Amino acid sequence: MEGSLQDDRVKPLELFFDLVFVFGLTQVTSLLTAHPTWGGLLQGMLVLGAIWWAWAAYAWLTNTLSPEEGMVRIAMFAVMAAMLVVALAVPEAFDEHGVIFGVAYLLVRTMHLALYALAARGDPDLLGAVLRMVPSSTISGVLILTAGFVEGDLRTALWIVALAIDYLGVIVGRGQGWHLSPGHFAERHGLIVIIAIGESIVALGVGATGTPLSTGVIAAAVLGMTVATALWWTYFDWVAIVVEQQLRRTTGAQQATLARDAYSYLHFVMVAGIVLFAVSMKKTLADFDAHLGPVPVAALCGGLAVYLLAHILLRLRIAGVIGSQVRFFRRVGRGRPVAMIALLLFWPFAGDMPALAALAVVAVIFVSLIAYEAILYREPRARIRHGELATQETMARGPVRAAQ
Repeated sequence: MEGSLQDDRVKPLELFFDLVFVFGLTQVTSLLTAHPTWGGLLQGMLVLGAIWWAWAAYAWLTNTLSPEEGMVRIAMFAVMAAMLVVALAVPEAFDEHGVIFGVAYLLVRTMHLALYALAARGDPDLLGAVLRMVPSSTISGVLILTAGFVEGDLRTALWIVALAIDYLGVIVGRGQGWHLSPGHFAERHGLIVIIAIGESIVALGVGATGTPLSTGVIAAAVLGMTVATALWWTYFDWVAIVVEQQLRRTTGAQQATLARDAYSYLHFVMVAGIVLFAVSMKKTLADFDAHLGPVPVAALCGGLAVYLLAHILLRLRIAGVIGSQVRFFRRVGRGRPVAMIALLLFWPFAGDMPALAALAVVAVIFVSLIAYEAILYREPRARIRHGELATQETMARGPVRAAQ
């Protein structure tokens, strides 16, 4: 197909496109920080869900169609401009800028469908897949735009319905017709995880702005950086490798559904957890010796628990691909479920201590998780990291049992 990707490399224009998404994440973090209420938390997650799905749609598109060829490049720049408007409208997406957000968002989704139709020229199967996606994408965009004209609970309800239609709409067709370049797809999502973790580091700096550089601020920053490092470690140490390997092992509709579930769905859960952690960092750095409120505590403990939940669900999803011959995937593991439960058990008590102390407990949980996996499963982890999982023979021997 003319203009299709010929290799697994992420293109410079895709990285440039992702910069707008970075700004969108920053805006969502600002929205959540400015509205530390349960209603604000719901609104922030809904906005993040819409922005993520728009980004994911273009991750699929640029996996099929090279974004740097001919008029596609110009179209991508136009999409970036529309996405920038979406990001600018995020803080008031549920208030006075709801219509602006809706118009720009609908434009982003419409241009995605048009570009995908271009990518499907001469490929009836792909064209059929794109056409199956048109109703859900269009209805979702229209509902979000409509929400800008109403107020209160009705606006929130329209957002929820819109995202439910969008996220569930891609299930139609069961992955038939879609094509993937596995290495490119995995790398693109790995980069977006780094971007999300980078947002948590930015939140450290923003939270400390205007605050004297005291011992407490430095300690909070170091602890926050420790947790951010642990988020990177827990994903890239073996999870990213295993998921990409399994994506490469599948083909056709099975590959497409695995990519949808593991990357489009579960990576959103992961990114949402990281964004919530970033929100808690802003609050902690701003007033490290005070107690965190209920929503910042939820963002700290609940957000990181959600991040680990995504890892557990990834394992369970891959279990359906690998099959019963690999005993490792018959269980949900030990390390990450135990760490997730520890965070949930600590949650009710985190607000009863200074924010710095609560952050220290969370950091200990994650450092303990990393130490557990790194020490107890050192050799099998090394085999995974050196690609031994790539063959059926090594999988049958079960080296990935180590990555618990």
